[in-house]
Amino acid sequence: MRKNIKTTEGIFPMPVLMVSTYNEDGTVNVMNAAWGTMYDRNHVLLNLTETHKTVKNIKERKAFTVSIADSKHVKEADYFGVVSGNNTPNKFENSGLTARKSEHVDAPIINEFPICLECEFIEYNDYGVLGKVINTTADENVMTDDNVDISKVSAIAFDPYTHGYYKVEERVGNAFKDGLELK
Repeated sequence: MRKNIKTTEGIFPMPVLMVSTYNEDGTVNVMNAAWGTMYDRNHVLLNLTETHKTVKNIKERKAFTVSIADSKHVKEADYFGVVSGNNTPNKFENSGLTARKSEHVDAPIINEFPICLECEFIEYNDYGVLGKVINTTADENVMTDDNVDISKVSAIAFDPYTHGYYKVEERVGNAFKDGLELK
């Protein structure tokens, strides 16, 4: 038997994305955004409202980065979601994390997060921020044979049912292959 649970935000897992920009004074700003996805093969879509400091920065700088949050940095990732850059100008400094400038876009790369998509701002519309992925970097510690090894990333996902974070690591199948057994 099925039960109505009165929620509309029921897709799980939701990625925990760290969206990074530079503020007008050149300091680093990061926000936690679970409402984001790949729009197509080289574009990301972030469902963000214009009230976010990050959106203002993206529009001004025409660039941003999107990092995949990992289980080693759950507290920092959550902090970036519960504290607003509009009210806390030293938000990134308070986290204790470090950053370096992207070589490809005018935005910071957070050193501690294992994967980073460097994006060029395309537009802001009713769905949020659309950006083109210009480059992607991965920490060598999460790679095997020059490929990202998700079991080493320890990416976290947001659970909209209980507001928890969960580690994503175990491979359970092979895409575009396992289903062929049913043909």
